[in-house]
Amino acid sequence: MGRTIPESDAAEIFVRLAEAMPGRTANAKGPKGQPDAFRSCISCMLSAQSLDRNTAKAARALFDLAQTPEDVLELDDRDIAAAIKPCGLYNVKTRNIRKFCQALLAEHGGLVPSTRKGLLGLPGIGRKCADIVMSFTFGTDVIAVDTHVHRVCNRIGLTDAKTADVTAQQLEARAPKWALRDGHFWLIQFGKKVCTARAPKCESCPVSDLCLWYAERSAQ
Repeated sequence: MGRTIPESDAAEIFVRLAEAMPGRTANAKGPKGQPDAFRSCISCMLSAQSLDRNTAKAARALFDLAQTPEDVLELDDRDIAAAIKPCGLYNVKTRNIRKFCQALLAEHGGLVPSTRKGLLGLPGIGRKCADIVMSFTFGTDVIAVDTHVHRVCNRIGLTDAKTADVTAQQLEARAPKWALRDGHFWLIQFGKKVCTARAPKCESCPVSDLCLWYAERSAQ
């Protein structure tokens, strides 16, 4: 890693974010508020290259038709595609959902595995989706990396990665262990409220003195 802050500064950033940002709520559910691991996985798959509101609309429509892998496999592909059309890429996602349900039943008896290795072995499940399901649904101490977390970590210098998967790997190695439980929530809220994509609020940022991007910009 070339452009990263010292690990002592990384730990201090998490200390400050823990104080400034809200953490995990007692009733936090799976991705997009889904109540179980199966629907959390499906919602994650639907969310690829989709706005949250479109993902939610597609998930509601699909789960009105089916709530289990067995239910999904009884549907025609055209019915699945029509239900999830709002989230885009619906033909590809339909095929992935069917393959996911088939593998889940054949390899796991219909039960979603709780480990990263088990989740990554299922069609359509990548590192981000696996970590999100592990964190939200199974309560595993892991920082799931979505768009906000990826942007924030690489802007500050917590990580130096081109992809979200590599960001996740670097965070796992560099974040203090105590921060893994709620770090996902702190970083997401920080990215939405302070370290925004287009106009970051550096003047009111609790970690600007440790941020590589802010230092580079100030030096210009």
